[in-house]
Amino acid sequence: MSLNRIIGGTESILVVEDDRLVREHLVARLEEMGYRVTAAETGPQALNALKQTPDIDLLLTDMVLPGGMKGRVLADTARGVLRDLKVLFTSGYSENAIVHPGRLDPGVELLGKPYRRDQLAAKVRKVLDKV
Repeated sequence: MSLNRIIGGTESILVVEDDRLVREHLVARLEEMGYRVTAAETGPQALNALKQTPDIDLLLTDMVLPGGMKGRVLADTARGVLRDLKVLFTSGYSENAIVHPGRLDPGVELLGKPYRRDQLAAKVRKVLDKV
């Protein structure tokens, strides 16, 4: 996909990724697409960011996070703070390692790592545009 076909937006995204280099790269790509981005390294940091920035439209979180709070627990807790929060999970593990029994729960969106910029843009837009 050519760069001029990548569709971004102006929504606010909370990125939760424990790997600093991946987090910085992801934030930079999303900002290039026009999004307002807040970043956190752990689940507790992300929940704190949600409380300080209540206009977050999308939680983009790794499934596996340090500090005892996995991505799914973070998403469920975050939706307790912002009920209409949209969620996109990322993971470097095979899909079979994070789903049960071999399928994602209905409505759960996953972007497998590694991903290209156009894949990121398309998946973020798809999740944000869901009604």
